[in-house]
Amino acid sequence: MSADRAGLLAHLGSAATSVCRCWAVVRRDGESYGFTDHDLDLSFDGMVFRAASGMTARAFQQTTGLAVDNSEAVGALSDVALSETDLAAGRFDGAEVRCWQVNWADPVQRMMLFCGHFGEVTRAAGSFRVELRGLADALNQPQGRVFQTGCSAVLGDARCGFLLNQPGYTEEVTLAGVSSEGVLRVEGVQALAAGWFERGRLELLDGPGAGLVATIRLDRVAAGGRLIELWQAPGVAPVAGQRVRLMAGCDRAAATCRSKFANFVNFRGFPHIPGEDWLTSYPVAGKVNDGGSRHG
Repeated sequence: MSADRAGLLAHLGSAATSVCRCWAVVRRDGESYGFTDHDLDLSFDGMVFRAASGMTARAFQQTTGLAVDNSEAVGALSDVALSETDLAAGRFDGAEVRCWQVNWADPVQRMMLFCGHFGEVTRAAGSFRVELRGLADALNQPQGRVFQTGCSAVLGDARCGFLLNQPGYTEEVTLAGVSSEGVLRVEGVQALAAGWFERGRLELLDGPGAGLVATIRLDRVAAGGRLIELWQAPGVAPVAGQRVRLMAGCDRAAATCRSKFANFVNFRGFPHIPGEDWLTSYPVAGKVNDGGSRHG
């Protein structure tokens, strides 16, 4: 059903209007949700926009040029719409958002007001508040390559090229226990050095938090297993008996790339770049000061 923008504009110019707003939210995993501030459900473009969500939005700020369009949406948390568990788990982070102004008496008469994605989400007292960021927000992201000692690639991505699904680099195990301090105990991991998974990732494979990923802070070897500490627990806390996937970590150093992963050909750092102390260096008697390579 194609939109009739001209019809809506003509309707807005009439003496009486019957307009509302509709929002479509599409998560990165493909799940989609429709909301409206009308008192009845509406349907168009193959989507049902629910009226029981209690969702509304403040006025949109839209400008010409590259300035970022933004707004804010608020609504009630419920099991049939946006649940607190899904928001806490980060399942709506970066979700695509589209908003229309619609003639609820004739939904064909509509026009799009906003297209963007979810920004910061906060929850309190059974409700949520989410920042809406426009398409121009992507232009504010830093671009280009950083010249630094450490590698700028992410372990396992296209620039790194290392295959993490090799034995010893990815392990699927069951959590044997979770302490009150949030330390995870795993068993059945092959004999790998302590710290092997530090800076790596832990992914939940089943339960309510399936698919969530957290970064590993510490990896210690204990009697009969390993103790794993996370930098920050995922939105849904892991529990004993849950299946998880452990992925080896990388500190982005050249020596680690060479010895741990044998992948130095794809190293994306500059290990011999001078540090800040080089700017204050000076000639010293008894040393070679011919301006040659500092690394032989």
